[in-house]
Amino acid sequence: MIHYIGHRLLQLIPLLIAISIIAFVIIQLPPGDYLTTYINQLELSGTKVSESAIVALERQYGLDKPMYQQYFIWMKNILLHGDFGRSFSWNEPVSKVIGERLVLTMVISIFTLIVTWLIAIPIGIYSAVRQYSVLDYIFSFIGFIGLAVPNFLIALVIVYFVFDTTGIAITGLFSPEYADAPWSFAKVLDLLQRIWVPVLIIATAGTAGLIRTMRGMLLDELSKQYVVTARAKGVAEKKLLFKYPVRVAVNPLISTIGWTLPTIISGEAIVSIVLNLPTTGPVLLDAFRTQDMYLAGSFILILSILTVIGTLLSDILLAWVDPRIRFGGVEE
Repeated sequence: MIHYIGHRLLQLIPLLIAISIIAFVIIQLPPGDYLTTYINQLELSGTKVSESAIVALERQYGLDKPMYQQYFIWMKNILLHGDFGRSFSWNEPVSKVIGERLVLTMVISIFTLIVTWLIAIPIGIYSAVRQYSVLDYIFSFIGFIGLAVPNFLIALVIVYFVFDTTGIAITGLFSPEYADAPWSFAKVLDLLQRIWVPVLIIATAGTAGLIRTMRGMLLDELSKQYVVTARAKGVAEKKLLFKYPVRVAVNPLISTIGWTLPTIISGEAIVSIVLNLPTTGPVLLDAFRTQDMYLAGSFILILSILTVIGTLLSDILLAWVDPRIRFGGVEE
């Protein structure tokens, strides 16, 4: 197992380098940059920007250098100093802008992933075992609704309904008294009390999709010959179900961790705006809108790294669940 993990880690090095290059190139593709937009805004407001001021700004942000030099400076600062560059629109280091927001986003993402699995796997198993039952039809109907209705619309309906019936605003991750307060045990408890609304809302679409996947895979496994043979030999139904079919059927769910983590983070952007959450979603949208190159590039790089880490976790879990994957992958 250790050899397999080491083999997978070595494969990630050239992949991460390629991802960093692609991320930097992508944010350079649109015409113009934030500095051009910033200067145009100043001139439209009646503020004249001199040529010397423009040159000084270009030097300050490194925009007077070729693209490849900007890339190497960016990567050197990230690797040696943890410096992702400076956000033009926030006029602060990118690490400071992202910092706490990324931590809160990751907390929401992890809770969402756990809730999604805790709901989807049992319902998927029940729907497969009790195929065409009343509850199977109900779960299927709710699943289709969850896939069809956007998360932000669900958020709007819930926020309006709760406020209209109770007068309580459920937006935000913290109560007003803790919103700007320094971190403390009381603030963490307040976060844990309020985090479940965005977690459940964001989890709706993922849960619905995983229920359908789990149900379909398990139905396919239950119809195979080894299950029929085991039943004929008198193996108890629960033992038979969880020893083999469920373990095989859960493989596709494990393999989706690679894209589930970044999808949750990017997918919660509009929900964060609706619920007024201090997460990375609104900042990410604003970075793309204003062509804030270092902020947008850092987001792309982080989401890509999360995809790679998620894929590595998927491979490790799959190798643990199914040793055939581990031995086959290393030997080849």
